[in-house]
Parts: sequence; C-alpha cells; structure tokens
Amino acid sequence: MSGARSPSRPPRNLPTGMALINDPRYNKGTAFTEAERDALGLRGLLPPRVLTIDEQLRRVRLNYDNKPSDIEKYIFLVSLQDRNETLFYRLVLDHLAAMMPVIYTPTVGEACRKFGHIFRRSRGLYLSIRDRGRIREVLRNWPEQEVSVIVVTDGERILGLGDLGAHGMGIPIGKLALYTACAGVHPVRTLPITLDVGTENESLLGDPLYTGLYQQRVRGAEYDAFIEEFVTAVDETFPGVLLQWEDFATDNAIGLLDRYRDRLCTFNDDIQGTAAVTLSAVLSACRATGRPLPEHRIVFHGAGASAAGVAGLIASAMQRQGLGEAEARGRIWMVDSKGLVVGSRSDVRGHKRPYAHDHAHLPDLASVVDDLQPSMLIGLSTQAGAFTEGILRKMAAAHERPVVFALSNPTSKAECTAEQAYRFTEGRALFASGSPFDPVTLDGRRFVPSQANNAFIFPGLGLGVVLAGASRVPDSMFHAAAAELASAVPDEALAAGSLLPPIGEIRAVSSRIAAAVIRVAQEEGLARKETGPDLTAWVGERMYEPVYPVYA
Repeated sequence: MSGARSPSRPPRNLPTGMALINDPRYNKGTAFTEAERDALGLRGLLPPRVLTIDEQLRRVRLNYDNKPSDIEKYIFLVSLQDRNETLFYRLVLDHLAAMMPVIYTPTVGEACRKFGHIFRRSRGLYLSIRDRGRIREVLRNWPEQEVSVIVVTDGERILGLGDLGAHGMGIPIGKLALYTACAGVHPVRTLPITLDVGTENESLLGDPLYTGLYQQRVRGAEYDAFIEEFVTAVDETFPGVLLQWEDFATDNAIGLLDRYRDRLCTFNDDIQGTAAVTLSAVLSACRATGRPLPEHRIVFHGAGASAAGVAGLIASAMQRQGLGEAEARGRIWMVDSKGLVVGSRSDVRGHKRPYAHDHAHLPDLASVVDDLQPSMLIGLSTQAGAFTEGILRKMAAAHERPVVFALSNPTSKAECTAEQAYRFTEGRALFASGSPFDPVTLDGRRFVPSQANNAFIFPGLGLGVVLAGASRVPDSMFHAAAAELASAVPDEALAAGSLLPPIGEIRAVSSRIAAAVIRVAQEEGLARKETGPDLTAWVGERMYEPVYPVYA
C-alpha cells in the first residue's frame, strides 16, 4: 500500500466532465474549486456555489438523521459511497460509533436479506460457477491493478441468517468499508468478491428480484475445483494480496483455511478474527477477575467454525501461559445441538474432537452449567435467549465474577441481552456481545457492555499484513493483535464492566495492532517490505485520511 494520505496531485488518466462526477473514487461534488471546474470540464455541470467538505458533511448528516429507519440509513450511506467515497468515509470516520452498526452488524444483516430489493449500483466483483475456466479473465475486468485486500464470501452462512447466496455481497462490502474507516486502508486498494455457486434458500429461488443464479448450490469436487481456480487466479492477478474469507459454512470455512493458509497470504475472519477479539475480551476478563487464564473453565454454547477457532486460540494462549496441550484443551468444553460434546458420542465431527472429553453425556446447556460450573460461558450458537435466567443465576451462584459472552449476530440471535446478563447475576457478570447493546443502569450502577466486534481485529491486522508485505498470516499475529487490544483497556474501564475499548478509539487501536503484527512478521521472517525505525509513527503516516485532493 502506498502513502496514506489522499493524493496531492491528480492521478494518471483522471477523468473529466461527467465521467469525473460519476466516478466515486475522485468525485468531490460541489467541493470542486473554480480552478478545477475550468481545468476538468466541469463548468456548468455543478451548481455555481463551491462548498467545503465541512459544509457538505452538514448536509449529508442532516439527510442521514432524517431517515426513518436503520435500513434507510444504510441505503443512504451506500448511495453516498457510490457517488463520493471521500465524503462517505469522512462522514463515517467522524461518527464511527454511531454509524458502524449501520454499515455493518446488525443492520448489514437486514441489508443482505433485502439486497436484491434495495440494489442500486454494482460494487465489487461477482464470480459465478458459470465462469469456470475464465476466472482470471473476469478478475482482470476490475479497474484497479494494485489491490491490497480482497474479502470474499460464497454467501452460505451470512451472520446468523444462513444461506443468502449472492445477496451475501453486503458482507464483503461492509467489511472493506471497515478496513478503510477503522484502519486507514485506502479504498481504491480493496476489492469485495462474491462467489455465486447457487443457493438452497427456497425463498430466494422464488424471488423475482434475487440477483444470483437460480440453482441449487454446487458442492463436492466441482465446488473445490471452482475455489482452486479462483485462488490460483487471485494469486496470479494480484500477487501478494491479502485474501480474507467471510461467512462460508463450517465445513468449507475450516477446509479452505487448512488448504490455503500455507499457500498464500490468507485468513478466515469468522474463525480467526472472532477468535482474536474474543481472546482479547477473555484476557481483559482475567484481569478483572484476578484469575489467570489457565485457571478458568470455559463452556462454549455452539460448536461451529467460529467456536472451534475461538477455542483453539484460547487453548494455545493457555499453552503460552504454561499448560500442556492436552491440559489446555481439557479446560474447554463444547455444547452443540445434541448436548455436551463428549468422547463417547459417535457423531462428533473433526473440529470438535479435541474438546470431546471423557465425561457422561449431558443433554442441554442448563445441565452442563450445573455440572461443570464454568467460570466463562461463550455463546456462538445463533440461538436467541439460550442463556436463560436460570443459567445466568447458576453462573452467578458458582462464581463471584462470571464471564458471559453472547457473541451471536445479529442482535436478534444473541444468547442473552446485556440487561439480562447484569440483572440475573446481580451486576457481577463480565459481559460482551457480538452486536452492540446500550449501557445498562441497575440499582443505581451503570454498566457499559463491550461489543466483541471483529472490527477491533481484522482491519488493524490486515493493515499490518499489507504494510509488512507479509507472505503468510500465522496464528502468532492473532495472539499479538489480541494482546495489544486487551492492553488498550484501562483499569477504570474494566471497573465499569468494559472488556474492550470504545468503538470510537478503534482507529488508534488499529494502528497499534498493525505495528504489533508487523513486528511478528519481521521476527518470523515473513516481512517482504522495509519499515521505518519508529514503527507506530510509520504506520500512522500510512493510514488513509478521507480528505479531498487538489486536482488543479
């Protein structure tokens, strides 16, 4: 990635006239100066008054605030992004805490469900199974040659909403918007991609406004060959690019990560990003409880790819603190749809086996909590209300500061609300959630719940990977990112129940995470680019700021 500020001189082949106004990468709208209007053939194509970006921001914020619902606000922001990227990112960056839930979770879930109905303008690349044999050719249709980050999905497991097929494109678009807003990766260097291999969502197959292929999902050898061609074409067309996998079904998510993590610079955010932000919140909870991580017993409700990723990173963190591998895994238990995962069950799949311990089978979460008395309860089940009053009270009866993470997205899928977690534990729970919850006042005390949002991890990690020119993304980078994030939480925030920094501080935190990731890349011989001596300052200088360039 080149320098961080917007270019101070016109880019090569800058369009003119209406072509410039219609190009969101370079359009400034009414902010084009008198000199630019003359030099670029804009005279008469814009209202005569020249506005500053601050004046434009007042207008767009007023329009945003007047929208009657979050989905209408989402549509407004997408439309702004489609006509003026600089203004879009300036608006989001100036109001990050308020707008992140709109451009990403939870509103992006509703946007994906309605994607074909609210579609305005194409963004990113769509590669369908019908493009087999010419994927490289399709990739070369992308107008930018220097791409630093690709986020890709096949739409099969969008948040907790299931198979949304081609409508899952909202996820890569939203993730890459966060790369820019939260970590300063230049938007021109990002590329969202959706792989359309069909859908098994019958409501979409019967929807005349569905934007994807009307066919059942391709699976097996044909699917694998399609992915192989895609990865090979990406590696050849955009050498050194960071490829981030998003919202693939469990088996594919785990299999693709295992297959490609040592072949190119790649990671799966649902597995590894979720793991890192959760580990960070766990480390903060350990500070708050005064108990080191190896002393905790952890129960996961949900045993999919995300749970496996979180469990694996926590287990390796325990090993870093002195436990053996078997002992670390023995501190972690999983509950799936059939109850406690134990060794005697014949239906336990590969990624669950390390946590299938020698124990009597228990049929449900309530009996597991009663029997194992975990100090940490982590929800990744997408089962709303799974953490019942009875379960939360049992957690509180067994531990002075029970740790309760309801991480399923969107909000409608959360295992419990922040208010329930605090109320049913008498205000003693250390709580984090996947989607945001408002502060809670209980018996005169104010609690500030933490949102364990992957945006705390993947943008900064990705920025560090790109700036270092890292050839691979090992687990050590996620450990470094998690530790850096946890260290950003001050003691007074912990006292108020916050396990992660405020969303408004995410850009500064991302800079620190990027620096930590670069150090790992350098120490492990993975860095292919030179950096400055003051790494933190060097990273900050290379973070994109949404300001208008001068064209004339």
